[in-house]
Amino acid sequence: MVKTDILIIGAGPTGLFAVFEAGLLKLKCHILDALPQAGGQLSELYPKKPIYDIPGFPEVLAGDLVDNLMEQIKQFEPGFTLGERAETIAKQEDGSFIVTSNKGKKFHASVVAIAGGLGSFEPRKPLIEDIEFYEDKGVKYFIKNPEKFRDKRVVIAGGGDSALDWSIFLSNIASEVTLIHRRNEFRGALDSVEKVQELKDSGKIKLITPAEVVGLNGAEHLESIDIEEDGAHRTIPTDYFIPLFGLTPKLGPIGHWGLEIEKNAIKVNNALDYQTNIPGIFAIGDVNTYPGKLKLILCGFHEATLMCQAAYQIINPGKKYVLKYTTVSGVDGFDGTRKEAPKAVVKAIV
Repeated sequence: MVKTDILIIGAGPTGLFAVFEAGLLKLKCHILDALPQAGGQLSELYPKKPIYDIPGFPEVLAGDLVDNLMEQIKQFEPGFTLGERAETIAKQEDGSFIVTSNKGKKFHASVVAIAGGLGSFEPRKPLIEDIEFYEDKGVKYFIKNPEKFRDKRVVIAGGGDSALDWSIFLSNIASEVTLIHRRNEFRGALDSVEKVQELKDSGKIKLITPAEVVGLNGAEHLESIDIEEDGAHRTIPTDYFIPLFGLTPKLGPIGHWGLEIEKNAIKVNNALDYQTNIPGIFAIGDVNTYPGKLKLILCGFHEATLMCQAAYQIINPGKKYVLKYTTVSGVDGFDGTRKEAPKAVVKAIV
């Protein structure tokens, strides 16, 4: 049983920033996310794409923003459970909650903050016969440990940033990397497209376009794939097939928790603190809805800040919190570190 003040469901930018705001209030957080790494869409879909509407950053790469948020919350020592989905919730007699993941892990928290972006993300699976049979037997939708592919033959399918980036990365690890896309054109960062072109020209990556994977072969483990290229079929031996066609957002089991739902989003009280119809459960970021809602990262940061103030009152009933600016109070981490502005020097001028 993991015990914490606030259980944050979702490790996207809103969930990560909530850890910082909670830390300022001396509240401990644990983050639960179905994806294998922190960052949500920023890490999974477009880590190398620039974002232009983050205050103070004229331009910041999505992946760098995640890195900065992780650095910002490090001193508050949040717990992370990644690769597990929130499945059930049970309210306790004292008003706290026990959330159970799809793998049976339990989390006990006074407050639950749902920061699941557009919901739990599931990979878009290609319509290939028997693909489920080969899942974990050579078919992978996520790359958690690149070393698993060392000296292996790998086929990647897709035409976006993820397919390009992983093809580049694995070209130095796998014995053979083949990138397949149903078009000649790729929709990704220009430097990534140019890098794949260089690796293709040097023989480090095999590029097959326009083509499509139409079949999988192997008795106990994936041994080869069938592709269709210009109307002709051929078979390519491989150890792994990694289709990277993006992620499909779904509210998932959270949609059955008794929360008020509107158009696949959770309704909240935006006039006060972004609490749901169930006291003690909040929804912040893209997962919530209210009149005038804008699905922007900066709006999620604002919602996380007000949510933490309300959570403080739930966890510390009757105790008044006086808002202090970090430029004045500094920031004390749970790890003993302290960040503060240099103190003014008192000295007479003679």
